[in-house]
Amino acid sequence: MLASTILASGLAFVDGSVVNVALPAMARNLNADSSALQWVINAYLLPLSALLLLGGAAGDYFGRRRLLIVGTATFALASLGCAVAPNLAGLLAARLVQGVGAALLMPNSLAILGQTFSGASKGRAIGIWAAMGAAMGAIGPVVGGWLVDLGSWRAIFLLNLPLAAGAIALAVGSVPKDPDREARVPLDAAGAVLATTGLAALTWALTVVSAGHGWNWIVILGAAAAVTLLVLFLQVEHARGDEAMMPLGLFASASFVGLTVFTLLLYAALGELFVLVPYMLIKAAGYSAKAAGAALLPLPLLLTLSSPFAGAMAARIGPQLPLSLGPLVVAGGFLLALRIDAAGNYWSQILPMIFLIGLGMSAAVAPLTTAVLTSVDARHTGSASGLNSAVARTGGLIATALLGSVLAAEGSSLLRAFHTAMMIGAAACVAASLSALILLHRQRR
Repeated sequence: MLASTILASGLAFVDGSVVNVALPAMARNLNADSSALQWVINAYLLPLSALLLLGGAAGDYFGRRRLLIVGTATFALASLGCAVAPNLAGLLAARLVQGVGAALLMPNSLAILGQTFSGASKGRAIGIWAAMGAAMGAIGPVVGGWLVDLGSWRAIFLLNLPLAAGAIALAVGSVPKDPDREARVPLDAAGAVLATTGLAALTWALTVVSAGHGWNWIVILGAAAAVTLLVLFLQVEHARGDEAMMPLGLFASASFVGLTVFTLLLYAALGELFVLVPYMLIKAAGYSAKAAGAALLPLPLLLTLSSPFAGAMAARIGPQLPLSLGPLVVAGGFLLALRIDAAGNYWSQILPMIFLIGLGMSAAVAPLTTAVLTSVDARHTGSASGLNSAVARTGGLIATALLGSVLAAEGSSLLRAFHTAMMIGAAACVAASLSALILLHRQRR
């Protein structure tokens, strides 16, 4: 059962990392500008961010095992669609469907762990889940970069097919069948529509502005529509009370608020890192796609080795200390990125940065997941895990939407824009540390 959830969620980890090394090749092959490259990433992150909330609630409604299998199959079919997409529009459409599949499988894979394990074994199981996901995310860019260097960015999406087949086979054979439920809460379709359209409008407005087109009246209108839709979303969730896909009662806990802010800020910084480092190394430092993918390898390897221990330690000492110190170490790694020049020497410039960021993330990832699942009662684990994953992907979504000026830069301008983005990432990590330090401490007291 643990292997099934690891393989299923590993699809999202692999896809989230492997596409980044293929962006320059996609730009050449599809004649895509910086805005189009942002949408290659965000067409996947948008439904994933908005529908993860519904995916967790749908697992409570239809059954978590059933949604895990359906989501994995959807993701596999969409990956095949990406591989054979005839143009940019077809690729973006298939990426949207990929995001829908990931939104179904991710929260339910984690919720299955949450309902099966308890006590210290829950921390160890989640640590193994996080570590193996990180390992799969590490291998993806290396293999994907090798395929891109061979001249086929389309083949990177075919990597998902054997993983999906293995996850479905194990889920059918090892995950217990979903129990019959007599009383089922109706799904929050209105909330899902409002959240998706609101995030889409916000992402579009930020993407246009970051590409240098400015705040014209169309962009202002789009931003106003986004705010309106998201406010309506909150009103719908408030009216549905405990039956909402994002129950606002969860935010009555200062601890849960702190974890949500922490997740948004830390994963926004991590999202810009995973997009910009391979892109900068290929465009500015002349790395091959395979070398750029391998450059990030120490980060997930550190997560793989450290997450089980970090999860078990958080179960003993509590999450406040690792969640407060981890982002500060990550911020130090972002500041080390300011030493990177046009040569991009891996051993003296890239590796120290990646090592320090990986060390800090190792202290934070497993304790964060454990803290979220233990901050709510058992019947809300699906909603809580869906919300936390949605917030993490929303952080990456917003960060990617703001990277237009960096992706559009060339030569020395690209390097200066990269340095500016790294400083912003360091500031976000410091803010994440403060949110954990202040709000988690307040809840304990």
